[in-house]
Amino acid sequence: MTLPPHERVFVPLDTPDLGRAKAVASDVAGHVGGVKVGKELFTALGPGAVLEITGGNIPLFLDLKFHDIPNMVAGAVGSAVNMKPYMLNVHAAGGRAMMRAAADAAGEAAAKTGLQKPLVLGVTVLTSLDDSDLRDTGIPDPALDQVKRLAALTQESGLDGVVCSGREIENLRAQCGPDFKLVVPGIRPRWASADDQKRVLTPADAVSRGADYLVIGRPITGAADPAEAAGRIRDELAEAA
Repeated sequence: MTLPPHERVFVPLDTPDLGRAKAVASDVAGHVGGVKVGKELFTALGPGAVLEITGGNIPLFLDLKFHDIPNMVAGAVGSAVNMKPYMLNVHAAGGRAMMRAAADAAGEAAAKTGLQKPLVLGVTVLTSLDDSDLRDTGIPDPALDQVKRLAALTQESGLDGVVCSGREIENLRAQCGPDFKLVVPGIRPRWASADDQKRVLTPADAVSRGADYLVIGRPITGAADPAEAAGRIRDELAEAA
């Protein structure tokens, strides 16, 4: 991967406040690769606000985790392409047919609109879940086994990569090969709190293990000076490169 280290980083804009989202996006510009929009901002403000924040130019990770019957997910992904995302995601647990429908819809919508086709990712196991949490949902296997199973299904279904915990990077790189994208949330610099993430790594550790993209939120957005925090992470990644 030839991206400069800081361009691996996407910062989540988890707020229903358009002004706050625009301010954070402006603060971190030049220090990170892009921004992530999830359910909170999207539900409150909608697609128009997403385009207002990014201007159609800031790389966007549209983190809506679609999970529904294949036809519904295909329609949602096709509509999402109009927001010009660099990447978007669906839940791998939705199954093979649903993921294939998502991949096909992304390609068809991009061809129809003349926009760039986004990377389509499968969400494996949320980083807030550990083995005990999975057992509560009826999955007896360790998180790593479930992640590997869903990553294999994602790749077989024609998606570009997965969202996974940093602790699974090396296993998935070995299993899925060098071109399969690994997007890793739950990243915390050594100087930041782990918060509610149970399976975490530092930015440098994640990159050294083979992560393609990192999602780093509260250490940046919760800082008194988001630009300074983003710059600190940028410098740490550059030193580790």
